[in-house]
Amino acid sequence: MKLEHRHSLSVKLLRLVLMWAILVGIILSCGQILYDLRQERKLIDDSATQILAMARDPATQAVYSLDREMATQVVEGLFEYQAVRFASIGHPDETPLSQRERPLSDPPFRTLTDHLFGVDQHYAIELYGRPPFNEYYGDLRLTLDTAPFGQDFLRRSMVILLAGILRAMAMAFVLYLLYHLLLTKPLARIIHHIAEINPDKPGSAPIPMIPGHEKNELGLWIGKANELLDSIQRNSMKRREAEASMLRMAQHDNLTGLPNRSMLQDQLNRILADAGRRQRGVAILCCGIDDFKEVNEQFGYQSGDRLLISVADRLRANSGRLGSLARLGGDQFALVQTGINEPYEAAELAQTILDDLGQPFDLDEQRVSLGATIGITLFPDDGDNAEKLLQKAEQTMMLAKGRSRNRYQFYIASLDSEMRVRRELEKDLRGALDRNEFYLVYQPQICYDEHRVTGAEALIRWVHPERGLVPPDLFIPLAEQNGSIIQIGEWVMDQACAELRTWHDLGYDNLRMAINLSTVQLHHSELSRSVTNLMQRYALPPLSLEMEVTETGLMEDISAAAAHLNSLKKAGVHIAIDDFGTGYSSLSYLRGLPLDKIKIDKSFVQDVLVDEDDATIVRAIIQLARSLNMHVIAEGVETIEQEAYIIAQGCSEGQGYLYSKPLESKAFIDWLQAFDQQSQADRTVRHQTTRD
Repeated sequence: MKLEHRHSLSVKLLRLVLMWAILVGIILSCGQILYDLRQERKLIDDSATQILAMARDPATQAVYSLDREMATQVVEGLFEYQAVRFASIGHPDETPLSQRERPLSDPPFRTLTDHLFGVDQHYAIELYGRPPFNEYYGDLRLTLDTAPFGQDFLRRSMVILLAGILRAMAMAFVLYLLYHLLLTKPLARIIHHIAEINPDKPGSAPIPMIPGHEKNELGLWIGKANELLDSIQRNSMKRREAEASMLRMAQHDNLTGLPNRSMLQDQLNRILADAGRRQRGVAILCCGIDDFKEVNEQFGYQSGDRLLISVADRLRANSGRLGSLARLGGDQFALVQTGINEPYEAAELAQTILDDLGQPFDLDEQRVSLGATIGITLFPDDGDNAEKLLQKAEQTMMLAKGRSRNRYQFYIASLDSEMRVRRELEKDLRGALDRNEFYLVYQPQICYDEHRVTGAEALIRWVHPERGLVPPDLFIPLAEQNGSIIQIGEWVMDQACAELRTWHDLGYDNLRMAINLSTVQLHHSELSRSVTNLMQRYALPPLSLEMEVTETGLMEDISAAAAHLNSLKKAGVHIAIDDFGTGYSSLSYLRGLPLDKIKIDKSFVQDVLVDEDDATIVRAIIQLARSLNMHVIAEGVETIEQEAYIIAQGCSEGQGYLYSKPLESKAFIDWLQAFDQQSQADRTVRHQTTRD
């Protein structure tokens, strides 16, 4: 907190000292002026006496001899003095031998000086002869104008008054400086340090001692204040430790140190509120140890407690994926998983926990194996109330225990079944490549300008021995998740390159093979080298391979993606961006990447004739690609009308069921031969029509 200058002690002292100093200075100056006034009045009298004394003898001689001329000279001599306004010589009973008078002067402040000294002052001396007769001859009369004396007095009074005030002000400022340097400035430094004291740790930053004040009142005050701050900090720390201990005891499980049910509900309320704002999912997993009662009966309750502590430690190993972990009581634990997008993420965590708890525990020199059952509820699908979600998770866990153990179960039965299928598929996917369950199909791509096949897109298919054909949009995310996509992707590239080599050997050496790259593949460090090796192994010419990447895969790490794409570009590979329009569609990243082709997503092409928004998007994508000197291919072309529309807008290539569905290798060659024959027949007809 900063102290306002007008509220400081120094300023207040300056005001008071200055006011009293000026008042005292005025009083003392007034006293001096009064004294000077008295002296000035005496000066007037003394001046008159002196003037009369100087003129006595000549005036006596003039009146004795009745010499008017001499008397006139004496009077004129008196008027040499500025203050003399009237003078006369003569016997009072006779006409004066000589007299003279001049008007009063009119200086500034005449009224004031007349009030102090009178308008004028009258003086006279009697003129006598010489002893021993001492005969009386007459009087010498004199009148002095007081204004000249008054003006001098006023000038001196003004100097006295101003000097007194200035002296008082100078003294006030000196006192202010002394007070500021000795008291208020040190106090300001003390206040500054006090303001920087951390209220939670008041004794951690003591007030520094001010040099020169170690033994005076300020020094003693600083010392006592530091002692007080240190004492406050010690007492505050003890109080906080006691409060924290009590709070921890009230909110945590004494055995495992995990939050208890009460604290879990508080945390879950905050987590759900945040997830609601962010529109993200949350999973609540209630985990119960199977047959824990038998462990207590076999090994004793103390061993059972140690086993619960070990279980809690294993659950903590997953804390990086959790928003909260708590013990609900007995053998039950709760885990809160935040930021999930799909239910399978909760299923993965549940299976990881089951696998971790399935590993043997060392207990009293014995190895104990445990099973667990987990009930799962999801926010917001199963509810938006923390207490109800937790209750449903517990109920689901108890229900699952009643049916079968060592498993997880979702609150919604259909979702539980879906997650189980997903888990089984992921397990089967790991060995599918070794069991030769994959094969490739190829969908042709048509060039509209030349009406010829420019290449094909290689698409992977998985034939499950029990479930039959599994859609790629189901098993590809599973492969990306468990890491098998790298091995599967290498197999796809090898098979596609081998097939392209076969096509080239059959005379279709202008065909290009388009291969989809997953996000995981795109960021794999060996991608460029693998592609280069395959092109060399199968003697494929440059630009005969086209790698298709998705927008979302690019945007995960745009700088890393750019580096990998540049490496592919140097290896002689075409780069196409797949499903364009469904992701970011930002011009800035398009300009910064080495892209050759934009592929319009089929969702826009299918409705291009009935949905004006889709038509606008298709036109915009084509114009964007042309402005960047890129080719455009539309996927999902199914009708002649769709084809005509995109061609009219400037699209250069197309792909879809209008031409062919994805075909296996042999069927693709047959289709290619038929397409070439039909194209040749069409060209012949057009040529004949032109000649006619």
